[in-house]
Formats: sequence, C-alpha cells, structure tokens
Amino acid sequence: MMKKEDFRIIFMGTPEFAVESLKILYEHNFTIVAVITAPDKPAGRGRKIQESAVKKYAKNKNLKILQPTNLKNEDFISELKNLQPDLAVVVAFRMLPEIVWAMPAYGTVNLHASLLPDYRGAAPINHAIINGETKTGVTTFFIEKNIDTGNIIAQKETEILPNETAGELHDKLMYAGGQLILQTVTDIMNNRVNPIPQKQLGEGEKLKSAPKIFKDFCKINWNHNTETIYDFIRGLSPYPAAYTEISDKNGKFFSIKIFACEIIIEKHKHDAGILFSDNKTLIKVSAKNGYINITDLQLQGKKRMPVKDLLNGFDISGCEIVL
Repeated sequence: MMKKEDFRIIFMGTPEFAVESLKILYEHNFTIVAVITAPDKPAGRGRKIQESAVKKYAKNKNLKILQPTNLKNEDFISELKNLQPDLAVVVAFRMLPEIVWAMPAYGTVNLHASLLPDYRGAAPINHAIINGETKTGVTTFFIEKNIDTGNIIAQKETEILPNETAGELHDKLMYAGGQLILQTVTDIMNNRVNPIPQKQLGEGEKLKSAPKIFKDFCKINWNHNTETIYDFIRGLSPYPAAYTEISDKNGKFFSIKIFACEIIIEKHKHDAGILFSDNKTLIKVSAKNGYINITDLQLQGKKRMPVKDLLNGFDISGCEIVL
C-alpha cells in the first residue's frame, strides 16, 4: 500500500469550485507536486490582472504553480514528466490533450457536477435547475478521449430544493465534490476502486445535456408557463442571469437582469409578457398560467437591488416588455 508522501498528485483547476477539492487534499496531507491553472488575465472595468481562485490558494500554501497557455507545449510536457505524477486530479479545468491525461501512472480523475451520464458539458448546475430537476450530484471518473464519458469511480447524489438557485447549488456541490475527491483519491491510492462504464442508452433514450451558456440563451421567453420561467430564472441566478428587455415611454430600450422572483398562479386574459407595476413595491409580468412577481433585479447601468429600491428612483410607468 502506497503512502501519502510517496503518492504524487498534480491538481488542475481554475475557479472557486475547484478550490475546495484542492484544499481538502492539501489539508489531508496528500503530496501535491504541482498545481496547474489558467494564466493570469485582465478583468473588470480597470482591466487589472487577475489570478485564478486556484492560483491564489496554491500561492498561499506555497505549492508549485504552472500556468501554461498551450497544454501541448514541449517544455510544459517535459516539466510534467519530470514531476513523475502518480495521479492527476482535474476540477473545472479545460480539455486536456491525451499526452497530458495519459501521463500519470494511475490515470487522470475528473470531478463533474452532475450524475453522469446526464448533463455532460460545461454548465451542468444551471441546466439541471432550468430543467426542473429535483436531484443532481457529483461524479468522479477517469478521463478518456471523449469529454465526460470515462469510467465512473464514484457518485454522490444531492437534492435540489424547490427554491434553490444555481449559485446556492454550486456551493453545495462544491463541498460535496471536495468530499468525493478525497474519497476517490484515497481509494485509488489504496487500489480500492472498481470503475464502471457509463450507462449505455437503450433505443429511444436520450441523455440530458449541459452545453455552455451564451447570452442569447439567457433571454426569458414569457410565452412559457410560470413554473418554467421560474426555473429558468433561478437556474441562471446569479450568473450569468436571466434577462428581459423593456422599452420606456420615449422608446428607449433597457435590459433588465432578473435574479429572484415568485410565482403567482392566477387566471387572466392578458397576453404573455405584459408588465404591471404599482410604481412602489411591485413589478410583475404575465405568463401562460399566471404572473412572475420580480423581487430582485438589475436595470442596465445600475446595481443589483430589490424591486422596491429600483422603483424608488425609476419610473416604470409606460414601460413595456420587448418580446
């Protein structure tokens, strides 16, 4: 049985979601010979150079950091080989070339924020909520040539609460993922894993997918029923955020991001997408089987705020939803 100090791990990740997995390995005294993360890049209005969340944590713990722009670069590959990794752990990183993922003696493990094979892709947390799922989870698997298709090592199921946003579920799965990575790495080191192929689909079956989300996808379709719109809004909250467009009485167009809302089930004869407000505390929009009562939003050019704060300084009378 290999000891922790002899079991050499390379960790690859970039955003906050990956930090918990790196942290839990570090705090359980695994030997992390290098942390690979995205190059620093300018961000924000001031275009200041920003380090990834993983890099900030790794720097704080004095871990070796590599930030290649090209994962096939000969110098980078040579440096990896010199590290003699037993295992690579990947959490929220980019696609790896085979020369990288096939290098470690025990292979390369990936953590994915869904119960594979469903919700393969870049945005599994968002799409699970948007689709009205009541459960999801995290999966560890060995990386192979095709994305998110490798043999499954372990899974942990998580309930999606009725009012949970993508941001809240993100944090829940981040911590669950850290625990699953700890279990997975420990079992691999001790030769206790029995990976199984991902489920093969029967005739007529179709996997649920989780493609990357672009701005056009985030626009609300008010022709849907209230439940579908509600799930869409919470599934994109707080980022990248569902939005709608309005025009004011002067014909000027604005974009409004919606972060939180409530469902009002009520029969009405209005067309979908009609905006109603008392200009004090209420903004609601008609949908198929009722209204969406908006509670937290961000008007273009302003900060995120509760509806009543927006109405305190913005006259919404005469505004219309642009469908």
